[in-house]
Amino acid sequence: MANTRSAKKMVRKIAARTDVNKARRSRVRTFVRKVEEAIASGDKPAAQEALKVAQPEIMRSVTKGVTHKNTASRKVSRLSARVKAMA
Repeated sequence: MANTRSAKKMVRKIAARTDVNKARRSRVRTFVRKVEEAIASGDKPAAQEALKVAQPEIMRSVTKGVTHKNTASRKVSRLSARVKAMA
């Protein structure tokens, strides 16, 4: 348990930051899920549109420090490859 005033404040700050990061991560997952659902339904134009919306959102999570740059690039790359491979 935190003893000093500064340690108690850091506990509060970390908790607040955790909530923000959790919301950002959830938001990214939602956009990724929309792309995957469009791929699963076989609707290529919808999948392309969903990917176009999801890509900046995924990369924004990098600038906010939620995900690593390579992880985000890998996600975008794999999603775009799956959309491109659609019939």
